[in-house]
Amino acid sequence: MTKRKRRIVVATYILAALAVAAGFAYKNYLTAQYYKLQLHHNYQHALNELADGVGQMDAALQKSICATTPSMLSTVCTEVYAKSQLAGYALGQLPSSENGFEKTAGFIAKVGDYAFSISRRAATEDVDTKDAHEKLTLLSNASSVLAGNLYQLVADLSGRVIDIRSAVESAESAAGAADEVLSQIQTSLTIDEALQDMPTLIYDGPFSSHIAEMTPRMTEGKENVSREKAHEIAAMFIGEDMKKVKSSGEREGGLPAYLFTANKDKGVVSIEVTKKGGFVSAAFNSRLVKNRAIDRDSAVAIADKYLKDHGYSSMKQSYSMISNNILTVNYAYEQNGVVCYPDLIKVSVAMDNGAVVGFEAQGYIVNHQERDLPQPKVSREEAEGKIAENLTVDAYALAVIPTSGKNEFFCHEFKCTSSDGRKYIVYIDCETGQEQDILILQETPEGVLAM
Repeated sequence: MTKRKRRIVVATYILAALAVAAGFAYKNYLTAQYYKLQLHHNYQHALNELADGVGQMDAALQKSICATTPSMLSTVCTEVYAKSQLAGYALGQLPSSENGFEKTAGFIAKVGDYAFSISRRAATEDVDTKDAHEKLTLLSNASSVLAGNLYQLVADLSGRVIDIRSAVESAESAAGAADEVLSQIQTSLTIDEALQDMPTLIYDGPFSSHIAEMTPRMTEGKENVSREKAHEIAAMFIGEDMKKVKSSGEREGGLPAYLFTANKDKGVVSIEVTKKGGFVSAAFNSRLVKNRAIDRDSAVAIADKYLKDHGYSSMKQSYSMISNNILTVNYAYEQNGVVCYPDLIKVSVAMDNGAVVGFEAQGYIVNHQERDLPQPKVSREEAEGKIAENLTVDAYALAVIPTSGKNEFFCHEFKCTSSDGRKYIVYIDCETGQEQDILILQETPEGVLAM
């Protein structure tokens, strides 16, 4: 081999080695960028969770201000504590205290400890309710400031890589202002008790029963239906030929069902038919709704007609919400003017073409029955007298609401507005006159949320 050829071969090897090295370097760079992006996404997700956690803590604090009995005060303060724990967990996913989040962490922890202490004392009626209300009001105001700043921070950082230092500074600014309120609260309550016996609670949102743990009332005593019969029911429910509806399996649990799917309206429809009784418990279309061509009133009218066409009568609209161009309406069964919230059905309407894309009746199937509703022992006037002085009653009704377990309460329902413009619903037991629940109504351009 000549010298010239040897130089060419050596040069070729060197270039190849450089290319391989460059390839590895670029791969390592991409890997580093990927992990860096993943880290930023994890932080951004944790910041979203933190904002939601503080917002939920604030909502629970707002409820506590309207509690007029020690038992209800104990209940809502336990909820405040639980929400503070969720917020604290989210905060733990962000940079640690040495990076500047100590004020935020301290504020959340102190609110949780104070609420837990009030809850323990209120459970034994060893608490000054008026004094607790004053301090909880201050904490609520401070939490609202912190939650607002965190939500604004999330909005500002949405769609771009998060600046952790900016997040720390903004959160600490809000927490610093909120922490000043804590310095005003010199409580005589002992808050250094062991917290390991915190009660276990279930939070499913307002009036959402624990379906998996309950025996469905509508299927009791009903015969099992065959898969073929369930297939026929599913096809008829969505208005398709049986040949287009395919079996996709079964589901066991508290409400055993046959599962089916079908292609319809550029989406996949999933249908569930209960094994006992052959009731359609759910039907959802997966298609994406990209725009709105009909208004809210038209969509609600479609949902109303859909329920009636499928044999559901005496259903009363409760709340509705628009999300991703889909309007979902919550309906509750109405018995002789009494709204029975456990008997829940949800209907979702696509606002591009008015097609129904969602039907959910598990709550109705599990809970529906004709109830023995006696004449209330506590009059409306007596019940209204139990409501906090800072609330003005806007509307009244009788209602059945579920407990966190398997029981129900027959209540006076008062929709109220507080002196600062916030909306609440207060439930007073028709039998005992005790407060059974307090909900906050959040009115948004897309609908009403009950918390």
